[in-house]
Amino acid sequence: MSLDHVTAELVHQIDAELREIVRSPHHSLASYYGMLQYHLGWVDEHLRPIETVGGKRLRPMLCLLTCQALGGTLMQALPAACAIELIHNFSLVHDDIQDGSQIRRGRRAVWDIWGMDQGINVGDGLFAIAHLALHRMSDRGVSSNKQLAASRALEKACLALCEGQFFDMAFEAHLDVDQDRYLWMIRCKTGALIAAATEVGAILATDDARTIQLCRLFGEHLGVAFQIQDDILGIWGDEQLTGKSAASDIKDRKKTLPVVYALNQPHKRQAASKLSDLYARTTTLDEAAIQIALEILDSVGARQHAEEMALRYLEMAMRDLEETAIEHAAQANLREIASSLVGRQT
Repeated sequence: MSLDHVTAELVHQIDAELREIVRSPHHSLASYYGMLQYHLGWVDEHLRPIETVGGKRLRPMLCLLTCQALGGTLMQALPAACAIELIHNFSLVHDDIQDGSQIRRGRRAVWDIWGMDQGINVGDGLFAIAHLALHRMSDRGVSSNKQLAASRALEKACLALCEGQFFDMAFEAHLDVDQDRYLWMIRCKTGALIAAATEVGAILATDDARTIQLCRLFGEHLGVAFQIQDDILGIWGDEQLTGKSAASDIKDRKKTLPVVYALNQPHKRQAASKLSDLYARTTTLDEAAIQIALEILDSVGARQHAEEMALRYLEMAMRDLEETAIEHAAQANLREIASSLVGRQT
């Protein structure tokens, strides 16, 4: 069975479960749950059903495939996989507010339509519903011990995600961010939840502590590679494919890996100093300034460095997966999905 067929079937199962979880409990709350459903890609801003424009559902797919690869049952893992997806989406809703981003997945962000207060409340609702979703495992024969372990892994990831977001926002006010600090930040902000996805999938399928740890590391390293690829797309991505304006991260003066690398080049101080001056401006960077920044990044090889780092973390993730000694068709699917995340265009 092709990977496209496998992922399409998994996304169908994930979305069906999500729709049950995010169903409005009463007609008086239809508008509130409609906002949640809008963010998840099922309705338009008038809350009318549309062809889904949701995210990739990467995290729940990784959870399910990891569980399946270790001999677990997909139906038992679905509630946890959906909980992870809802936590991810809670963070996106709040990220858009914190970053002032008006566009999410090519559409207006929740807060941009319904206001900041409602946006915060939508994010909080997704967070709460995610935790309630975990309790659905008890109806599917998952033991209380495994439920507790899965819940603990997800809670730790939630805290790490918030810690990473704290540092991401703190970095906005500083130009002295080095690569090690940046990698630590994305390990928390992005890697932790992807690590939780593969860890929880393993927890629900096996009691072997080493296998669970290797699956967690696989997810963490893959998450870092995934974020670095996002950093590349945020500067050099195709606007038609990413849904974001070209060089959006430069315009917003985000200190992603290519920029952090350029700012910390001791042998190219002039270029680093020039980029630092641009990022120190209090006004929005215009097209001319963005072009100068792009030329500086090119001159120091920032894109090549980021691409090499993404590949390095992908290789680490692949080694982690190999060490599990999993012998199942789902391992090939995990490997193929992981490989597709580096070098992708969206």
